[in-house]
Amino acid sequence: MGRLYGSVGRRDFLKFTGLMGAIAAMPWNTRPAWADTADMDMDEDRSLSPDEALNRLMAGNERFMHHTPKYPHQSAKRLHDVAQGQHPFATVLSCADSRVPVELLFDVGVGDLFDIRVAGNVITPEVLGSIEYAAALLGTSLVMVLGHERCGAVTAAVQDKPLPGNINAFVNSIKPALGSKHDQSAQFIETAVVSNVCYQIDQMKQQSPILADLEANGKLKIVGGRYDLDEGDVTLVA
Repeated sequence: MGRLYGSVGRRDFLKFTGLMGAIAAMPWNTRPAWADTADMDMDEDRSLSPDEALNRLMAGNERFMHHTPKYPHQSAKRLHDVAQGQHPFATVLSCADSRVPVELLFDVGVGDLFDIRVAGNVITPEVLGSIEYAAALLGTSLVMVLGHERCGAVTAAVQDKPLPGNINAFVNSIKPALGSKHDQSAQFIETAVVSNVCYQIDQMKQQSPILADLEANGKLKIVGGRYDLDEGDVTLVA
């Protein structure tokens, strides 16, 4: 009995000390990925002004950057609420790069963003129609065109080398943003990322009377952003 009791005791002690060691090694500056139970009502999503929508988006990025996310709108209730209809508060046209997960970097959840992703965050007829649909029919009050650091699509446009398949389709949509004089330095590529964001916004406004009218009447704000891959922050550039 004594040996059995002692053996079990030692095993339990080892398990206990191992558990405590694992807990001690945990990064205490992180929070568990639990959805915020205080989900915003859908009517509030619908009534956000353009400035309020932008503030909400940027506040979410602040939380993401400082590793204090709230994980809003990820509950079972939210899934049920949006199952029969959507009222996203913002549209984000971003690059399809896997390192730019828009809902994560803005700390939002299901039904919050009308998320359009295409390499180089370029304006095509399909993309423009999608943005118009979100703004005119779904009532999003904010459109953000989001470029990012070290964008491969922009780099390909700068390097201007032959590319296979249909890759040139989006590369050619970026080239006009580069201007007549440029080089292939890393610094120029980073400048070109911002230039491309501004160019795509100009194309959006020129090609869409719907968006131009909504903006002129104060019902829509169109902005540009640059996402920093290293730091996780979004900077407004247009």
